[in-house]
Amino acid sequence: MTLAADAEFCKHCGAKVGKHRRVPWWHVHRRLYDWTLAWAYRPSAAVALFCLSFAESSFFPVPPDVLLMPLALGNPRRWCRYALLCTIASVLGALFGYLIGWGAWQVVGPFFFRYVPGFTHEAFEQVGRLYDKWNFWVVFTAGFTPIPFKLITVSGGVFKIHLLPFLIASITSRASRFFLVAGLMRIFGPKITPFVDRYFNWLALLFTAMLIGGFVAIKYLM
Repeated sequence: MTLAADAEFCKHCGAKVGKHRRVPWWHVHRRLYDWTLAWAYRPSAAVALFCLSFAESSFFPVPPDVLLMPLALGNPRRWCRYALLCTIASVLGALFGYLIGWGAWQVVGPFFFRYVPGFTHEAFEQVGRLYDKWNFWVVFTAGFTPIPFKLITVSGGVFKIHLLPFLIASITSRASRFFLVAGLMRIFGPKITPFVDRYFNWLALLFTAMLIGGFVAIKYLM
């Protein structure tokens, strides 16, 4: 077993700590979450943030927001730097995922379907159909919302979508997400952390739906 934290905050960095409860060893995703969060208390936290953001775009299951939030809370003057670091690493990871799908899918495909969360044959086929119709918006939506970004980046390479729209969508969606999260930490501090942690997924989905709906409305009204 391992230890996980309840919703209290560290006096040093504002991250959620406090009373601990035991997590069964078979809760692999929760253990990965706790392991990721632990990097916030180490001197190499910025390096860990970069590596996590890169890996999450192609294969790692835990989103970088888990580490970004406590870092932005612990050093508010560097919130912009952390958000930018997250964005650069995530876009590079997205490009890496695209290259995996483009050049190595025949070799690594079975591994992804078996071991990487979010990869199923059904989801993969659905993404292919979405690319035929939406393309840019598929990447943007996954980059900003809780939809597994790795599924979109790798499948983008498999289906060989145009690289320039892929990169533009990755940059705009990832920057919007990470600067929003870090900015909220900077403005509101630890008080907003429970709200973001609990409702960010729903807010991200709502924002994306409104954004896409606005462009669709413009298309049909003009």
